[in-house]
Amino acid sequence: MIKVCVTGIAGRMGGRIASLVLQEGDIKMVGATEGEGHPTIGDDVGKAIGVDAINVRVSNNLEEAASKADIIVDFTTPVATLKNAKYSSMTRKPMIIGTTGFSSKEQKELETLARQFPCVISPNMSIGVNVMFEISKQLAQLLGNEFDIEIIEAHHRKKVDSPSATAIKLGEIVADASGREFKSAAKFERYGHIGERKPNEIGIQTIRGGDIVGEHTIMFCGLGERLELTHKALNRDIFARGAIHALRWVVGKPPGIYSMKDVMGI
Repeated sequence: MIKVCVTGIAGRMGGRIASLVLQEGDIKMVGATEGEGHPTIGDDVGKAIGVDAINVRVSNNLEEAASKADIIVDFTTPVATLKNAKYSSMTRKPMIIGTTGFSSKEQKELETLARQFPCVISPNMSIGVNVMFEISKQLAQLLGNEFDIEIIEAHHRKKVDSPSATAIKLGEIVADASGREFKSAAKFERYGHIGERKPNEIGIQTIRGGDIVGEHTIMFCGLGERLELTHKALNRDIFARGAIHALRWVVGKPPGIYSMKDVMGI
């Protein structure tokens, strides 16, 4: 039986992960957290996520909530995730981290901390998206620089970071596969008299609206032909299921940073 603590239990992802964990026969929910002052603190987790009571209370203290846990699942905010990773660096408890929106400084701090315990970090834990990453890499290698690369991502109106971490990851993958330096190749906006497209550009454009869960399209545009690969998330359960797959995999692994590519054996 794997004992799990889920942080940010009242969030979109925390709630879905908790709901699916409760349906798994080999995983037990033993702790949950929310931020200081959140109205769910002290409530039964079941009440917080809209199911029957499970006799586990929502806490604002990770040390208390994770005391009996084998692993921590964290889809929160960069500030909260770094705080939680400091706890895991001291206790060596594994983490599954799906938080996005880290600054470069925060990302480096997270990676330093995460080397002290087994940790799966991924901007997107969907099985389909991670297959998309691998296929996009192969396409970039096969098509070469004769094909222009454009990435379009769409998310709900409440998403705070742009472009999505998934779009950034796609860009980094195809840049590396086609021999480009991502930071200099990435083009995040086009407006006004921009001139002719530069040969090595990788365009990444953003759409925000409504309740779009997440859509990513990568286009390889050649002369007289275009190849497109699209992934559409229809609900957040795909990310939650990926996280559950990852938590089963990471338990017992040596300290270090792992990706969904490792989890899936790609």
